[in-house]
Amino acid sequence: MLFCDTSVLVKLCVAEDGTDTMAEQAAASDAIAVCCIAWVEIMAAMARRRREQPKDAAAITRARKRVVADGPHGLTLDVTQQWVRWAGDCADAFASRAHDSVQLAAAHILHQELPGEVRFSWFDNRLIKAARVLGIEALG
Repeated sequence: MLFCDTSVLVKLCVAEDGTDTMAEQAAASDAIAVCCIAWVEIMAAMARRRREQPKDAAAITRARKRVVADGPHGLTLDVTQQWVRWAGDCADAFASRAHDSVQLAAAHILHQELPGEVRFSWFDNRLIKAARVLGIEALG
């Protein structure tokens, strides 16, 4: 199973650096898992890119429509209070941002429930290192 954070999901929806690598990783995985907060993060990321790179606006709008129409694929992990508390510990231990900490907590808890079956895909080297510290195979 491949746990994808929002940076990876964006690369799967919009052609940019790393898209080919992420598409290969996703295709090689038996399942994709995401944290439910990825929805708001991907919508915000695409809206920001549409504002900041007007030349990409049409492609971003098409990608957003595909994401909305397709809905979530694979396993979507809902955040619980326990995860929020654990995310706070991640923020402290790894100096990660709030949403990144929630993503890391979700990946860690999934890894605990399915030991040896979860790989973690992220484009933030600090969070890849954190995942490895937690014993999760991390790709980037």
